[in-house]
Amino acid sequence: MLPVLQIALDLMHLKRSVEIARESVAGGVDWIEIGTPLLKSEGAEAIRTMRREFPDVKIVADTKTMDTGSFEAEIAAKAGADIITVMGLADDSTISEAVSAAGKYGAAIMVDMLNVRDVEERSKTVERLGASYICLHMGIDQQMRGDAAPVDVLRNVVSSVSIPVAVAGGITSETVGEYVKAGASVIIAGGGITKAENITDATKKMKKAMAGSKVSAGISKRYGVTEIYEAFSRVSTPNISDAYHKRGVIRGLTPHLAPGQRMIGKTFTVQTADGDWAKPVEAIDRANEGDIIVISAGGGPTAVWGGLATLSAKVMGLGGVVIDGAVRDIDEIAELKFPVFAKHVTPDAGEPKGYGGIGIDVTICNQTVRTGDWIIGDANGLIVVRGENAVEVANRSLSVAENENRMREEIGRGSTLSKVAELEKWESEKK
Repeated sequence: MLPVLQIALDLMHLKRSVEIARESVAGGVDWIEIGTPLLKSEGAEAIRTMRREFPDVKIVADTKTMDTGSFEAEIAAKAGADIITVMGLADDSTISEAVSAAGKYGAAIMVDMLNVRDVEERSKTVERLGASYICLHMGIDQQMRGDAAPVDVLRNVVSSVSIPVAVAGGITSETVGEYVKAGASVIIAGGGITKAENITDATKKMKKAMAGSKVSAGISKRYGVTEIYEAFSRVSTPNISDAYHKRGVIRGLTPHLAPGQRMIGKTFTVQTADGDWAKPVEAIDRANEGDIIVISAGGGPTAVWGGLATLSAKVMGLGGVVIDGAVRDIDEIAELKFPVFAKHVTPDAGEPKGYGGIGIDVTICNQTVRTGDWIIGDANGLIVVRGENAVEVANRSLSVAENENRMREEIGRGSTLSKVAELEKWESEKK
């Protein structure tokens, strides 16, 4: 028997959530979860609305209760929830009180093990406290860091308790089979369905994958440290800016790119003086394949880079050059289709005096850049991401892009951005 498929509606807007739920039910979703963001945004009315819209579907209220277990369980159960979540980190009395209160209204308690250290032991305890379900949950913020899926933990918990075990966190049609084999009774899918342009089709693919078929949906994949280039290749600098909270944007440099060309790579930094092209050229021999040479020349008007340097960099397999200063031979560089961002274009170059340094921290248009950071450039502009943040920012950028793709689909059906985002409603509430 296949596990239950539960869709997690971790959205802000109830209207959008209802439509996504409707399409997912058409594809075979068994349970509908009113996610914590939706509950915080729309309140218990979200539960009532889903109950009215889907009278025959089990409704899960992801309240993530940490205290006042009895009161919060009562609120959710009276609103129409069949299952209510309480955190495994909550006090034992909170869980037992929630169980008692939910039971009065025919509801059940699912205990969420997010950030619980000894999941196996805690699972045994909450079963004794009367919980009906356990949820092994890898949070969204954990997923963005590229943390490994808890499949081994799932196996151990399933063998340690007699109540059903749910699993949540970054599950896609490509990975769901692992959780089914490990014994999950409930599969909780969020972005793997809700970000799809065709929700019904994505749901059907998930169900097929749960049944053992090899299915690729191409959304909500989480990338690791060896896949950063691939992840950044799938997003734009606006996506990255949104995900990185507008940090890292380099302003004031002009892109010189072939149509549709993008620049992605690790940084290799150079500090030099205006017109001194010695260190920039020397850096070509020391950089690794795919690196982007980032040159701080104080924004000076005399070229520190030109056609011969570009040819050398291309021969060495470098990915581009960023210059807080001047470049020349721009027509030759255009023929080579080598990505360049520069403050000035000029015909004159200086002399190779050798001032400055290579591989040191530099300042580019008021942004600090270190060797080993990631830098991404396209027709929209340029952004640098700290090396230690790259996995998380890349995954969050993909999430931004996928959410926008879903909104494009909704707009394409005859809506508008204002209507999809319900701007008037939220503006009035802010006032």
